[in-house]
Amino acid sequence: MKKRALISVFYKDGIVELAEYLSGAGWEIVSTGGTSKHLQEHRIPVTDVSAVTGFPECLDGRVKTLHPAIHAGLLARRDTASHMETLTQQGFSTIDLVCVNLYPFFEKVQAGLSLDETVEFIDIGGPAMLRSAAKNFRDVIVLTDTADYAETIEGLKAGDVPAAFRKRLAGKVFNLTSAYDAAVSRYLLETGSPEPAAYPAYWPQSLKKAQGLRYGENSHQSAAFYINTDRPGALGSMEQLQGKELSYNNIRDLDLAWKAACAFGLPSDNTPPQGEEDVARLLPEYTLAASGTQVCCAAVKHNTPCGISLGRNLGEAYAKTFACDPVSIFGGILASNVCIDRGTAEKLGELFLEIVVAPEFEEGALELFKVKKNLRVIRAPSAPREYHECVSVDGGLLVQSANRKLLEKWDVVTKAAPPPADIPDMLFGMRAVSYVKSNAIVVVKDRAAVGIGGGETNRIWAAELALNRSARVIAAGHDGAPARVLASDAFFPFPDVAEAAAAAGIKTIIQVGGSNNDNLSIEACDRLGLAMVFTGTRHFKH
Repeated sequence: MKKRALISVFYKDGIVELAEYLSGAGWEIVSTGGTSKHLQEHRIPVTDVSAVTGFPECLDGRVKTLHPAIHAGLLARRDTASHMETLTQQGFSTIDLVCVNLYPFFEKVQAGLSLDETVEFIDIGGPAMLRSAAKNFRDVIVLTDTADYAETIEGLKAGDVPAAFRKRLAGKVFNLTSAYDAAVSRYLLETGSPEPAAYPAYWPQSLKKAQGLRYGENSHQSAAFYINTDRPGALGSMEQLQGKELSYNNIRDLDLAWKAACAFGLPSDNTPPQGEEDVARLLPEYTLAASGTQVCCAAVKHNTPCGISLGRNLGEAYAKTFACDPVSIFGGILASNVCIDRGTAEKLGELFLEIVVAPEFEEGALELFKVKKNLRVIRAPSAPREYHECVSVDGGLLVQSANRKLLEKWDVVTKAAPPPADIPDMLFGMRAVSYVKSNAIVVVKDRAAVGIGGGETNRIWAAELALNRSARVIAAGHDGAPARVLASDAFFPFPDVAEAAAAAGIKTIIQVGGSNNDNLSIEACDRLGLAMVFTGTRHFKH
C-alpha cells in the first residue's frame, strides 16, 4: 500500500526538502491551501485534502481537515483488524506521516490586535491532527519541528523511523499543544477581565526554552531558561549586547536588579514609580515631588540589593550606590533606570561586575565596555509587568500577585510627626526595602540606602546590621550627620528596633504596623523623641 503524508504548515522552512524526499520515495502527499500551492510551485505532486475527504473547504477555511477521512486515517491502529476493516468499509486510507505547525498565535497575541482578530489565529484543525497522530505514534510519524525533518528522512532511508524517535516526536506534539492551549487560555481569561489577578482552576503557563544553561545555582545542578510565548516580560524583551552567556544565578539577580531599578520609574517606558497612586492618595501635597521618574541605580548581589540610590543624575546615583557597600558590589549586577552615559561607564569600568543593565547606552559607554569582554551588557526596553509571581515547590507551584502596592495608609502614630524633609527618604526606603530579603531593614540618607540589613531570622539583627553599616558608610563619605530615616519591611514585635534606631541617630521610622505589641514601639519612640508612621502594607520577601 502506498504511504501517505499530510503536510500543512504555516512556516515553510525545510518543507520542500522533506516533501521532495517523500515524493521521490513513492509517498503520496496530501496538503491544503498555502502549503499545497508552495509545494506545487516546486513541482512536487500534491493531492488536495478535499479529494481525500470528498468535502470542500468551508467557513473561510475553518473546516478543512476536521473530517473522519483524515482522523480515521490517523487514528486507525494497523495491528487491529477491526480498525483496518472499518477503513476499507468507509473507503478511507491510512495517513502515515503528519507534518503540521500551527497558526502563529504566540506572535499574534503580542501584536496588539483586537479580540476578534486575535481569535482568528487560534488553530483548531492543526492541533486536532497533531493530537490524533501523536496518540497513534506507533503507526504515524508526527512532525512539528523543522529540526526533526533530517532525522526523519535518515530513518526512512534506513528502513523506518525507530520507535523511540516516534515516541519522542509524539511527546513534542503534546509539549507544543499544551503551551499553545495555555497561551490561548491565558489570553481569553485575562483579556478585558476586570480582575487580571484571578486564579483559575488550572494554572495556564506557556513557556518556550530560550537557552540551555551551563548549570543551575551550583555546578552539579542542570538548568535552562524559559520565557513566555504569549507576552515578552521584561527579561524576554531584553537584548544582550556583549559578554558571556547568562547563568542561572545571573538571570535571577538580573530579574531582581531590574525590578528594583524600575520601582522608581522607567522614563523610556513611561512607567511610573511603584505605588505612585498610593502616594497621590495619601500625601496629595507630596504628589508633585513624587511623580515623574527618578534616576535610580541599584546593585544586587546574591539576589538582594547591596546598594540602591536616587540621584539628580546617574553619576550621582551610582556614587551613592557604590558607597553603600563597596565590597559586596564586586562581582555583582548594576541596574540603571536611565541611559548609561560614558562618564558612568568609566566609573563602572573600575571594578568587576557580572552584568550592567539599562534601557539604553551611549555609544561611548559601549565602546568602553568592549574592553571587558566577559561583562554582560543588557539593553532592557521595558519594565516588569507580570501580574503574577510563581515559586516552584515540590509537587506544585505557589502563585501570587506581584507586589506593586506601596502604602495602604499613612498613620502618624507618635507624638512627633515626620518633618516634610524626611518624606522623600521615607518613600524611598519603603520602595527599596521591598526588594531586600526578609527580615529587612534599610537605613536611608539623601534618598540613598546607607545601610541594608536583610535575610536575618529576627528583626533586631537586621536592624543592627543596617545601622552599623550606615555608621561606617556615613563616616567614610558623607557630611558626618547620621541618617534620619529607617524603613522596615514588617512590624516591630518589640521596642528593641526603635531603641537601637534612636541610639544610632535615627529620627523617623516607617513600618507597616499591626503587631499586638505596637504600643511598646510607639511608647519607645515617644520616649526617645522619634516620629513613626504606619503604612499598613507589609513587604515580606522570602
